[in-house]
Amino acid sequence: MREKMKATNEMLWNTLGRIGAVFCMNAMAIIGGSSWIGGIDPWKAAFLAGITSTAAVVQKLAAAYADDGVLTKSEIDSAFTAPKSDITN
Repeated sequence: MREKMKATNEMLWNTLGRIGAVFCMNAMAIIGGSSWIGGIDPWKAAFLAGITSTAAVVQKLAAAYADDGVLTKSEIDSAFTAPKSDITN
């Protein structure tokens, strides 16, 4: 039982850390360029980009959990995987 609790705790912290990384990654991309062009304060644009990308990941995790009430490592990894078109373009 203790082993299972430890594995669950590690998976939780890993997932939360990855969600934070998604937020930062998308927020930095906005600060790097488009916020100056649109007339929006850079911090507001970065915050909105981070929240939007984080919500997309959380939505995928919620859908996977709603399917059978369990989140597997592969389902979590899948939620963070970008389509190849997003990576190459």
